[in-house]
Amino acid sequence: MLEQLLIFTRGGLILWTCKELGNALKGSPIDTLIRSCLLEERSGAASYNYDAPGASYTLKWTFHNELGLVFVAVYQRILHLLYVDDLLALVRREFSEIYDPKRTAYNDFDEIFRQLRMEAEARAEELKKSKQMVKPVNNGKKQGQQAQKVGFDKGNKKQGNLAADGGDDDKGKGRKLGNGHSNGNNFESEEPRMTAVVNGKENTSSNVSAFDVTKLQKRTKSGKKTDTVVNKGSKVDPKKKVTKKNRVWDDAPTETKLDFTDPVDGNENQEVVAASQGESMMDMEEIIGSDSESEEDDDLQKDSKPEAKKKGWFSSMFQSIAGKANLEKEDLEPALKALKDRLMTKNVAEEIAEKLCESVAASLEGKKLASFTRVSSTVQAAMEEALVRILTPRRSIDILRDVHAAKEQRKPYVVVFVGVNGVGKSTNLAKVAYWLLQHNVSVMMAACDTFRSGAVEQLRTHARRLQIPIFEKGYEKDPAIVAKEAIQEATRNGSDVVLVDTAGRMQDNEPLMRALSKLIYLNNPDLVLFVGEALVGNDAVDQLSKFNQKLADLSTSSNPRLIDGILLTKFDTIDDKVGAALSMVYISGAPVMFVGCGQSYTDLKKLNVKSIVKTLLK
Repeated sequence: MLEQLLIFTRGGLILWTCKELGNALKGSPIDTLIRSCLLEERSGAASYNYDAPGASYTLKWTFHNELGLVFVAVYQRILHLLYVDDLLALVRREFSEIYDPKRTAYNDFDEIFRQLRMEAEARAEELKKSKQMVKPVNNGKKQGQQAQKVGFDKGNKKQGNLAADGGDDDKGKGRKLGNGHSNGNNFESEEPRMTAVVNGKENTSSNVSAFDVTKLQKRTKSGKKTDTVVNKGSKVDPKKKVTKKNRVWDDAPTETKLDFTDPVDGNENQEVVAASQGESMMDMEEIIGSDSESEEDDDLQKDSKPEAKKKGWFSSMFQSIAGKANLEKEDLEPALKALKDRLMTKNVAEEIAEKLCESVAASLEGKKLASFTRVSSTVQAAMEEALVRILTPRRSIDILRDVHAAKEQRKPYVVVFVGVNGVGKSTNLAKVAYWLLQHNVSVMMAACDTFRSGAVEQLRTHARRLQIPIFEKGYEKDPAIVAKEAIQEATRNGSDVVLVDTAGRMQDNEPLMRALSKLIYLNNPDLVLFVGEALVGNDAVDQLSKFNQKLADLSTSSNPRLIDGILLTKFDTIDDKVGAALSMVYISGAPVMFVGCGQSYTDLKKLNVKSIVKTLLK
């Protein structure tokens, strides 16, 4: 049963809701749809699933872009209503005829909706009955295909495809097959051949394309010895877990653990390098040049030249002056295809580029093209708006304000750095620490990478250069416990921020992902930063989606913590291939909070959304 159907404007004004339905929806599916789908340029999807305590809904929607209206239907996911798409199309057509921008109440639409709903349900029932009538015929054909050894059925295209030597139908009598034999009316000669094709592994009496069984017997005889060897060697007691043991030399004491961490006291007398390298790029304003605009205009002119050749000069000029009645999907496809290819050359993941183009097409379809404008420029402007909307953070990313708020509550602000191997977590952690020190914030580092050799020494070097304290416990320790003790130590010492360094891990490594989930659950950090390379393309989608999925699945909390922000590294090595930023933000919904663009402590800056968008569309 349909739970709710409502009509509202793109500005958020609700024009009409179905009073007959009037079911109280559990949770807030409409708000979630607007926030997570429509505003995030995911409106090209067919439906949206919403899970609430005690209910699971499916939402479907359609737009009237010319009038700026949105039509949304909500129903229980388990029902699989077939008439919802048809009903939305009927409601859209009828409501657009009576719509007046000055009106806010449409009580007269109740009776119209009742008739439309009955009509849509009747169509769905007829379609269901027609499918049930056709179904036994199809099943009979399939059974006949399996039962027949001959394999030839007149008018059956499916069986013709199965035969590699060529099928036969009513029109094909007298033709020659691929092997040179004639397929006249004598079907009996082809019977064993088709049996082998249809039945797959079944052996037949045919000499043509038959399988030699004697070869298989020889192979099994020769393979018996290897099987016995494997079986003898595979007798291992499952209860006893095999572990690697340290080598014990003669007349030498046994060593329990190998921990080569340098003692902390030994580095106190070393010379400290000056930490001040100037002002961090985080506090500098980036100036965007105007060269990109001229290049953009040149590209638009190049894109419009083939269109001018296809259409006549007079018709294209008349259309640009008068404007097109309504944009259709066929009009948008060439410009969207060119835009998708351009985004993919900028290192945007193919899946993300396709979804963005579908969303832009959904927002432009049915809209009237203004005078003196081209389709390509209209599509480009819509894509630019969509990209700015996606990359602009939806919440505050002012870390300094959050640090001062935590300081008033007399607790440290905890930031956990996570990511895959070799992306630069420790280096960029030091850059963030340097930026915080410039704003008179006391920082402590926590060396929770107890897995990689040299990780503690690397972080200790950064701490010595920046002259900030570091909390470490060496290797082979539980990182969750180390982080907890570091936060307790920072609370006692009055440190404002704790920067937690974790081990690099691949998104498919479940033991390490479980340890990371435990660290986040046990310490409840204020910010979880995903550190990712700007060099990745399609792998960015896989990394972020699986990181979020593993953190959600492996957490013992009912409300698990996911990734809150993104730190992009190696941004100075990609030239104009800035698509990884878009892919990561689109797939996770988390904003890019920092951008690493060099190897010194000052090479950390904010993401300039306008610059990224212009580079993507250049």
